[in-house]
Amino acid sequence: MGASLALGLSVSAWPLLQQLRQVGQADRVGLTPLAAAALEPPPRDLLVAPATELLAGQWRDGGSTIVIGALGAVIRLIAPLLSCKQNDPAVVVMDARGQQIVPLIGGHAAGAEQLAHALAAALGGQVVLTGDAASQQRLALDAFGKDWGWVRGGAPEDWHELMVSQATGHPVNVLQETGSDLWRSSEAGQNFSVAADTEQEAALAIGPRSNGARCRWHPATLWIGIGCERLSSLALIQRAVDRSLQSAGMAKEAVAGISSIKAKGDEPALLQLSEQQCWPLRLFGATALANVAVPTPSEVVKAEMGTASVAEASALLASGEGAQLLQAKQIFHAEGDEKGAVTVAIAEAAQALAPWKGELHLIGSGPGSLQLLTADARTALSRCVLWVGYGLYLDLLEPLRRCDQVRLDGQLTRERDRCLQALNLARQGSRVALISSGDSGIYGMAGLALELWLDLPQTERPQFQVHPGLSALQLAAAKAGAPLMHDFCTISLSDRLTPWEVIERRIKAAADGDFVVALYNPRSRERDWQLAKAIEILLCARPLTTPVVMARQLGRSEEQVSIHNLGNLRPEDVDMLTVLVIGNSSSRVQDGRMVTPRGYPGAALS
Repeated sequence: MGASLALGLSVSAWPLLQQLRQVGQADRVGLTPLAAAALEPPPRDLLVAPATELLAGQWRDGGSTIVIGALGAVIRLIAPLLSCKQNDPAVVVMDARGQQIVPLIGGHAAGAEQLAHALAAALGGQVVLTGDAASQQRLALDAFGKDWGWVRGGAPEDWHELMVSQATGHPVNVLQETGSDLWRSSEAGQNFSVAADTEQEAALAIGPRSNGARCRWHPATLWIGIGCERLSSLALIQRAVDRSLQSAGMAKEAVAGISSIKAKGDEPALLQLSEQQCWPLRLFGATALANVAVPTPSEVVKAEMGTASVAEASALLASGEGAQLLQAKQIFHAEGDEKGAVTVAIAEAAQALAPWKGELHLIGSGPGSLQLLTADARTALSRCVLWVGYGLYLDLLEPLRRCDQVRLDGQLTRERDRCLQALNLARQGSRVALISSGDSGIYGMAGLALELWLDLPQTERPQFQVHPGLSALQLAAAKAGAPLMHDFCTISLSDRLTPWEVIERRIKAAADGDFVVALYNPRSRERDWQLAKAIEILLCARPLTTPVVMARQLGRSEEQVSIHNLGNLRPEDVDMLTVLVIGNSSSRVQDGRMVTPRGYPGAALS
C-alpha cells in the first residue's frame, strides 16, 4: 500500500493539512497550484500539482487519501478513476475545520471508515456514516475480520451477495472453527449472527478450510512442518506446500508459520519461504522431535537426523498444546528444474498466531474525565477492537466505545492476568488497548506488559506502543495551585509489590532531601496504618504546618480537593482514590492556593 496523502482543494485547508501531518495521519500533504500560490513561499515538502494528477497517483500506488474540500467536487474528481470496491483506495473527505469527516469510498475493503474514526479521535470531529452496517449497528461482515488479524477468502461477488442479504435483514449463519470468538460479545456481533452447525448451513465460515461456505475469514492457525534434502530448491518447497494445503482442503491464508528441525535452520529455501510469505520459522531439536508421537515415523530419517519424524513432529510442536495433525506427511520429489526432495505435514493450533498484524497499545486514560483524555489516547482507542482493563476505568471510557469494539473487564488486583490476556490477543493478530488510569507508565500497566513482551521471541512480538496520559499527580497540583515547582518525588504506599522496609527507606530519603512528596495508594481497608507511619517519618524533617493537598476522585463528578497541613491530616479521611501532595520546607498556602517557590530563599532566579 502506498503512502497516505492529505490534499487541500483551497488555501483554507492549509492549517488542517499541517495539523494532519503533526498528528501522524498523513505521510504527505498537497495543494492545488492555485491554492499554493497564496502561500508565500510554499513549503518545500508541500506537493503542488493539479488535484487530478495527485489523485491519479494515489490510485496507482493504492495509498489512502484525505481530501479537504467540497464533497461534490471530490466526487467529480475521482469519478473517472473508480474501478471496483475491491481495488479502489480509501478516500475520506473533510471540511477545513476537521469537524465533518466522511469516508467516501473504500469504507470497508480499503479501511476508509477506520481512517475516519482515527481522524475524528485526533481532531475532535464527527464521522458521518450512511452505510447500512453503521446505521443498523451491525458488523461489516466483509471487513471486521481484519481487526482480529484474519485474512478474507472468497470471491467478491459472493461477499457482495452476503452483504446484500445482511442489509435486507436476513440472519447470517456463521460457522466458527478457529480464532477468537470474542467478536460475538460486541453489540454489533450480537445483532446479526446465528451459529451454524455445519458448513452447508453457513453463509460465513471462520476457520482454516478453503471449501464449504463461499465467504470465509481465515485465522492463522495452520503450521506446516517441512523436512527436506540439503539445498532443495525454493520452487519445490513452494509446490509441496501448495499441493499439501490443496489436498487437505486448507487455505493458504490460514497458515501461521512453518517449522522444521534445528539442523535446517540455515537451509536457504526455508529461509526464503519464511521471508517471502512473512511466516515465522520455528525450529526444534532432534530430542524434542523424537518425543512426539506421529503416525508415520521413518527409521531412515531417524538414522540420519536423530529423530524418526521432522515434518509431522515439528508441525505438532509448533502448533503447541491442543494441536491436531490435519495432514500426515507427504513426500515430493523434484520435477523439471527443481532440486532435492521435500516432506510436508500440516497441523492445526488451538490458537491463532499472527503477531506481525497484532498491536498492543498501553493507554493512559487520565484521571477520569473524557475532557482530560489526550488526542493520542483517543486515536489509539479508536483503532483497537479490544479494550482490556479494570471495569471502573472502562466505564469512564464507555461513551467512546463503538458497537463493534469489545470490552474485557478485569479485577483490580489481577494486573498480570490482564497483561497476559491483552498480549495473547495481540499475538493472535488483534489490535488491543490495555488501559490504565492516569498515565500507563506511572504505577500503570506499561512496565509489566513490556516485561512480558520482551520475554517473547522477536518474531512473535506484536507492535507495542505506550500512549501517555495525564497523571493524578499533575491534576492534583493544577487544582491546588503550583506545588510542584521544585524537586519532587512520588511514592506508593502499597506494600503488595514492594516490601514496607523499602517504602519506609524511600520516605525517609525524601524527607531528608526536602522533596515535595506525592503519595499514591495512601490507604485502603486492608492497609490502614502505613499512611500514619509515613506522616510520622515526614514530620521528623518538616514542620507541622507543612501544607498538604488532599485530592480525591480527580476528574470525576465526585471530585474533592482540599488543603490541609501535615500536623492535622486525618488518615481516616483518605482512601485508595486519594492522592496526597505534601509540600517541602518552602511550600506555603496563600489565598487558598498552595505554592512551592521555584528556588529557596536567597536563590537568584533568571
